[in-house]
Amino acid sequence: MKIIGLFFSLMLIGHNACSWGFFGHRLINEHAVYLLPPGMMVLYKPNIGFLSEHAVDPDKRRYIVAAEGPRHYIDINHYGTYPYTHLPRYWPEAVEQFGEDSLLAHGIVPWWVYIIYGRLTRAFMERNKADILKYSAELGHYIADAHVPLHATDNYNGQKTGQHGIHGLWESRIPELLAHKEWDFFIGKAEYIKDPQNFIWNRVLESALAADTVLRAEREVSLKFARDRKYAFEERNETIIRQYSAEFVMAYDKAMNHMVERRMRLAIYSVASFWYTSWVNAGQPDLSTPAGAYLTSEEPEALKKINRDWKSQKPEAEVVLDCDD
Repeated sequence: MKIIGLFFSLMLIGHNACSWGFFGHRLINEHAVYLLPPGMMVLYKPNIGFLSEHAVDPDKRRYIVAAEGPRHYIDINHYGTYPYTHLPRYWPEAVEQFGEDSLLAHGIVPWWVYIIYGRLTRAFMERNKADILKYSAELGHYIADAHVPLHATDNYNGQKTGQHGIHGLWESRIPELLAHKEWDFFIGKAEYIKDPQNFIWNRVLESALAADTVLRAEREVSLKFARDRKYAFEERNETIIRQYSAEFVMAYDKAMNHMVERRMRLAIYSVASFWYTSWVNAGQPDLSTPAGAYLTSEEPEALKKINRDWKSQKPEAEVVLDCDD
């Protein structure tokens, strides 16, 4: 059995740590399906496995496509102070004011959500089943990213405050320990979003406001835990890793007033509501017999290629969740 000591590879350069982790992204898309009306459930429920599994495709692409990274976050604190009113909410105006290179350097997640939302709406209009499923899965990913506080700050992994590893702690370790045991996913129904662009920007602004709480709570709770209580060793994929202890995770979650659960619940609602809004704006097409085949002859291989390329490029020890030294 392989043993990993005190170094953890997910303290990556740049915004490479996976948002929500694979576990979280799959869970968000899965639960979003149950918020949909019957006219959509006829397509989404039988394909819930596809929507869940391919929720993580954008994260896999980050290892193999350079342009993918900025689509998952925005270092909004780069643009001044809340509520960042001088930052244009629409892409053409933002490019005119700041330049595309500068925007890409600091992340574009709210603008990218709107782009994928448009592609999904077009897929509904064309009744193309393959594209509906593909863009639904990927839209769910980017919307979920916008709900993560550490995706709205340049201190995304606590690297500026000596809190390396907080990214994985917040969005992976906490959900994996608590989601199935303690969290409530009875959320209600998807609702029509009158202004999708404003809606996703509001979620980003909420994330930005919460980032300080995420960092402050971890510092305060860490002061109460000796290192032998803060961390524990456990087996994962036949590898012994050092991990944040369950006791520490519970204390941190309580200090944040269960923020991770609240943001995940909101992410589920947001994903379902964006799917629903796209469908309504496309004229509520009949999804029981969509025109397109399940996948075109080219797409199965393309999807398999994403997975192959990801496995060949990802860091060897990426299975562990990051902790500081």
